[in-house]
Amino acid sequence: MATCLLPAKTDYARIGRHTKISDVKIETAGGDVRIFGPRYRHRFAYALKSARLSKWHPAATCSILLVLLHSAATGTTQPSAAQLSQKRGNETSVGVRLAADLSWTQAQRDNRFAHMESQFPVHVVNAGHEIHRLRSGAPLPLPPGTLSAYMKNEHLAGVLVLQDGRIRAEKYGLGLTSLGHWTSFSVTKAITDTLVGVALRRGAIGSLDDKVTRYIPEMRDSAYDGVTVRQLMTMTSGVRWNENYSSPDADNVRLYTSTPPAGQNQIVDYMRRLPRESAPGTHWVYKTGETDLLGVLLRRATGQSLAHQLSQAVWQPYGMEQDATWIANDAGTAGEEFGGSGLSASLRDFGRFGQWVLEGGHGAVYPDWFAIASRSQVDTGSGHGYGYGWWPQEDGSFAALGIFGQSILIDPTRKLVIVTLGSWTEATGATHTAARTEFWRQVKAAVDDSAIRP
Repeated sequence: MATCLLPAKTDYARIGRHTKISDVKIETAGGDVRIFGPRYRHRFAYALKSARLSKWHPAATCSILLVLLHSAATGTTQPSAAQLSQKRGNETSVGVRLAADLSWTQAQRDNRFAHMESQFPVHVVNAGHEIHRLRSGAPLPLPPGTLSAYMKNEHLAGVLVLQDGRIRAEKYGLGLTSLGHWTSFSVTKAITDTLVGVALRRGAIGSLDDKVTRYIPEMRDSAYDGVTVRQLMTMTSGVRWNENYSSPDADNVRLYTSTPPAGQNQIVDYMRRLPRESAPGTHWVYKTGETDLLGVLLRRATGQSLAHQLSQAVWQPYGMEQDATWIANDAGTAGEEFGGSGLSASLRDFGRFGQWVLEGGHGAVYPDWFAIASRSQVDTGSGHGYGYGWWPQEDGSFAALGIFGQSILIDPTRKLVIVTLGSWTEATGATHTAARTEFWRQVKAAVDDSAIRP
């Protein structure tokens, strides 16, 4: 069943209090409008008046219906999902398009980061029936204009601050609303690594010291022969890699633009051809491809898609408000998500994920998993450590970070979660990083200040 919340200002009287569109039931209650409908694995066909959806993956269930229902109430028209699907189908391969997102213009980023399902095939991370409500807390006593200025200067789409699970600050920009999604780029890495913890707890992975070849036998006789799951997670395989967001010759670009032999997995084929430059476990190099490979390993170990694993472990049991989507090389069951990036969700659901981590994972991982995963497992050589997809901070907090301004900071001491979603003017940059670090500092100071006020 899907649940979508629609804007309260829409004139739903023109739609009807209890209306059925094919198999979709729309109900209004308490000022909200909820859509309920059966889920299909890959395709659905819903119709609303003259606007028709057909042969479209379920990623668009909520987003497209929201547009169509709003159109029915306001009289506006929008392109159908079938039209969007045809346009996308006429474009180049998924990998080439994925690599090309680094060269999108600012206007394209501002628009497409909120609609990645219109650019790429996706798998849906299904939410459940019960929603984990986020209650409002006392407004965060930041200096006047601090949040607005930070969002404007850094070109952000959303900022959310949770403390003790309550909303203390929430603001949107760039057209994003509480109903919308935004992509997370490498924030996804922390989520993929967390799924390793889930698989370990469930016994699908025997040990982090298992060899990668136990789960991906095609990696035998490659530079990954002898590399462990843990070394893949900490990016200490010793395999040579060049991560660069402005070079077309970088491995993180060539990985997706390469053409594997027929029937071969693109990630596996590219990664197994890379040379080794140091002994496993001795040298850290940031490698998106290794978390992509970790995603393949999780699929092999569990027999389930990453989207399904995340839905079963987190999205449904913790009560995420909306479905999420995860970019895959194909929308069908044979498709595989990219473990290193590609998860899109709402601002609040990213906050809920941070809160779930803060609360220890509710039994989905071992009790000490996040204490271990969030501390430095390896020295990156720049004065910072790297954990299992997380970046430890000096004060004991830790963060999941993605290019163009995506982040989830978790501060266990203050019981604090800070989410930023953005469209920076460049993928990375010292000025942007410094601005984010300063904003984190200001939020922490405001939390401390409010804690000591009478």
